[in-house]
Amino acid sequence: MSASVADRLKELGIKLPGVSVPTATYIPTKRVGSSLLVSGQVPRVDGKMGFIGKVGDTISPEEAKEAARVCALNIVAQLHTALDGDLDRVAGCSRVRGFVNAVPDFGAHAAVINGASDLIVEIFGERGRHTRTAIGVGSLPHGVAVEVDADFEIDR
Repeated sequence: MSASVADRLKELGIKLPGVSVPTATYIPTKRVGSSLLVSGQVPRVDGKMGFIGKVGDTISPEEAKEAARVCALNIVAQLHTALDGDLDRVAGCSRVRGFVNAVPDFGAHAAVINGASDLIVEIFGERGRHTRTAIGVGSLPHGVAVEVDADFEIDR
């Protein structure tokens, strides 16, 4: 990728949201060697919890995919904060884990989490390609439809 990540965000028309402060006993990011781990992010929009409900019941798969995209945007915002605004230090995304609050017979978890994966690849290009887990769960914090976390490799 020849352009900076900041240039890519502008090109995509993406403005990073403000980061949320943890409400429990954890930290939003942790550096471990050359890795930067980003805690699970929920689909918070403009400081308010969004996409409340169960996928396959009150939330459609398309809405859930958008929720996963919002989670990924919040991940990138946490990453931006942890790297003092220098997203060009990201050497790659190693792994994304997505959790989908779905009805028991829902089976399109991977399609939902594509919302997060696609955004990370849009922003970071080939450096954004990652391994992934997409699973269904019976509930998530605040009743949200999706939660996503991610691990990144960092230069410098």
